[in-house]
Amino acid sequence: MKPIISIIMGSTSDLPVMEKACKFLEDMEIPFEVNALSAHRTPSAVEEFAKGARERGLQVIIAGAGMAAALPGVIAANTTLPVIGVPIKGMLDGLDAMLSIIQMPPGIPVATVSVNGALNAAILAVEMLALKDEVIAEKMLEYKAGLGKKIERANAELADIKEYKYKTN
Repeated sequence: MKPIISIIMGSTSDLPVMEKACKFLEDMEIPFEVNALSAHRTPSAVEEFAKGARERGLQVIIAGAGMAAALPGVIAANTTLPVIGVPIKGMLDGLDAMLSIIQMPPGIPVATVSVNGALNAAILAVEMLALKDEVIAEKMLEYKAGLGKKIERANAELADIKEYKYKTN
């Protein structure tokens, strides 16, 4: 089995955030890989990874990084694959990382999700794959339908609450 999505993080301390992406891809049965690479500590390895990503069969890269958050941009500068950046909360509640990731120069786009938004990054990556894969598209339809069912269940539970004198529903 060859990975088609790569999840990259600046260090293993980012794993508690990025594992949400791993779990979603596992649930969707999408082959993926997970690695730690640092734009500042292993710049040559990041460049080599990004330049060889398409050739290895990858289709989307999810890159999580905190603070200066250079990793997603450095990867995007060295590949034509779509890169989704996940700002990791650290200093300044992740605002520093978010601004670093979204402020890319023209020609080097990085799609950016919310701070610690690894789950949304994985969902976006799978939606990209679903553009040309009907099996994946069907899985995404089922996933989205399940989101609506969760809200319907929540409303039913809220309707069953009877302890408030002035609650009208």
